[in-house]
Amino acid sequence: MTNLIDLTFHELEALIVSLGEPPYRARQVWQWLWQKGCRDIGRMTDVSKALRSRLGEVATIAWPDVLRVSESADGTVKFLLGLSDGEAVECVLIPEKDHYTACLSTQVGCAMGCGFCATGMLGFRRNMTPGEMLGQVLVARQYLLDKGEALALRNLVFMGMGEPLLNYDNLVKTLEALHHPQGLDFSGRRITVSTAGVRRNLLELGRTGLCSLAVSLHAPTQEKRARIMPGAAKLPLSELMGILREYPLKPRERLTFEYLLLDGVNDADADARELVRLLSTVKAKVNLIVYNATPGLPFRQPAAGRVAAFQEILKAKGITATIRKSKGADIAAACGQLRAEAECAGRGDA
Repeated sequence: MTNLIDLTFHELEALIVSLGEPPYRARQVWQWLWQKGCRDIGRMTDVSKALRSRLGEVATIAWPDVLRVSESADGTVKFLLGLSDGEAVECVLIPEKDHYTACLSTQVGCAMGCGFCATGMLGFRRNMTPGEMLGQVLVARQYLLDKGEALALRNLVFMGMGEPLLNYDNLVKTLEALHHPQGLDFSGRRITVSTAGVRRNLLELGRTGLCSLAVSLHAPTQEKRARIMPGAAKLPLSELMGILREYPLKPRERLTFEYLLLDGVNDADADARELVRLLSTVKAKVNLIVYNATPGLPFRQPAAGRVAAFQEILKAKGITATIRKSKGADIAAACGQLRAEAECAGRGDA
């Protein structure tokens, strides 16, 4: 059966028309799916009984199953979500001062093999469908509604499990659905896609205008990047920066570079100066991320003084550099810690 939340608006419209109904009915169904969070076709009360019956014969509304909810002391919430084939992914709801941000996964596992990332230890399982990606948003929003939370889900970051640009077609369908004014109606300014760099889709994503871009850099030279990010090293750093110089930016917009500080690996003063040189030809801002220790991985968290010194070198050269406050580490929900396989093993699905 077709899962209605896997469909773009135009695909839904084509389905409705194929059932002998006028196109405007698609707008009604779409609003039930995305604005009202409906999970039962039979409950779409302003849709005719005949259409509900015919639609129910060919389609369903299937959200991911919430297998586990973990709540951090700092308010971060991690969801373990079961998919229809028995696979599972994690997504995270992060509290900010006046809103929530959802960190979304795009793949089951990841093929990039970054040495510091728990997801990379899983290897690649498969791409997620648009409905599975959007389902994370629906689950997170429903959680806030059920809790009576006053703050709304306002920002979305595709920074969870997987490399988004390796699931490009489904990613774009997801972004288009998020933007639809009769649906979730997210602005592109509120959506960020993070990538380690995939040559064939990078500029295409920029041309869509559907999101902001964050680049997972994590090393200032090709040699160091290849050592800790073997998958990303397939696109040499010099070529990646050349592509980024062509990346379409809105007025006053800058590219965000994410830089994970690993003790004794990429956090020296010399690394900071090399990073300044690397970013000198693009409009850049840097998010510094302090490594979160993960069992089974050999890296350590740098001392606070080392982090501050690295930041000061960037700032002294005119680069905006902020230290991202880590949240959810006590429930393994912080950057680089998402790893659903251990949870799945307990269910006999891994």
